[in-house]
Amino acid sequence: MKHLIIYAHPNQESLNAQFKQCIEKMLEQRGLEVIVRDLYSIRFDPVLSLDDMTGQRKGIVNDLIKKEQEYISWADLVTFIYPIWWTGMPAIMKGYIDKVFSYGFAYSYDQGMQKGLLRGKQAIIINTHGKSNEEYAAIGMDKALLLTSDKGIYTYCGFQVEEHFFFDKADRASTETIEIWLSKIRNVYTTNPIRIN
Repeated sequence: MKHLIIYAHPNQESLNAQFKQCIEKMLEQRGLEVIVRDLYSIRFDPVLSLDDMTGQRKGIVNDLIKKEQEYISWADLVTFIYPIWWTGMPAIMKGYIDKVFSYGFAYSYDQGMQKGLLRGKQAIIINTHGKSNEEYAAIGMDKALLLTSDKGIYTYCGFQVEEHFFFDKADRASTETIEIWLSKIRNVYTTNPIRIN
């Protein structure tokens, strides 16, 4: 199985970075193929320009975007790791989706019906946020986040979402709590239907 990690956090010592390193190390120790796209490290430009939009309508993207699309085409399982900021994904991750998940690559329309073109690929999403899960549930934000990301992006494009983690109060998590979270992450990569190898 070929693994792609798409990671968005500017702090290489963050909890998100710890999750990325844990997954990458685990996969590599098992001799599996893994590619990491660290959007801040590669200085991904998230701004969707008029030229980008015009090209997408014609099925044309620049070479940098084409390369990112090739990584996604290559992968069997894509892991997205990013924090929740202002009840959404960081701008760099949203820009990545705007530019890379383009028409004709990630989705199309057939006789007016939307069609996800990334079928057969699995996705795992790992998010951290400062609010508690209870606070988000009380205002319906938990459902909103699932609707706008899982339904509105990932399954819309054909991914089978295997797991979506929301790790709450992440800015003040204890060492013991982080270890529990890391164990949950490791576990999801070693159980069916993920089939890590």
